[in-house]
Amino acid sequence: MLEKAKAYAIEKHRSVNQKYDTFAYEYHLNMVYEVGKKFIHLIDEEERDSVLSACWVHDIIEDARETYNDVKKATNETIAELAYALTNEKGRTRAERANAAYYQGIIDTKNASFVKFCDRIANVQYSKEKGSRMFQKYKEENAIFVSKIYVPECQELVAYLNAMFVE
Repeated sequence: MLEKAKAYAIEKHRSVNQKYDTFAYEYHLNMVYEVGKKFIHLIDEEERDSVLSACWVHDIIEDARETYNDVKKATNETIAELAYALTNEKGRTRAERANAAYYQGIIDTKNASFVKFCDRIANVQYSKEKGSRMFQKYKEENAIFVSKIYVPECQELVAYLNAMFVE
């Protein structure tokens, strides 16, 4: 399933010419997947393949014009549920898109916090390496972001994320 999800995510993001800075979007998806692999020991063994697959497709509904049913058909229901939970709401601003309903959906979906923390770690790592203005934005948002999606099984991810902001 992992290879299938990876190929699906790459194809769909390419089809809409989605970019991550100057890179093809799979650059970001691979970063999220690599963070997921690093912390996969936090996930129950029987759920690991679906969670790592979700690292690849976590943005596919939001960015690549795919629907929940498209993701379910291409992968499975568990992966589709994770992708759906990680899809921002409609909104004109960052705050409107990441609203209370969005965060509640992450909390309510098993392993969605794990994938979202992997996504955030990848974004923070990239912005820090590139000296992007987003690094400061992530730093300012961090305490609130963590509080909105925190689940005890992600404590190790939280500690890793918090350490990234220590200069």
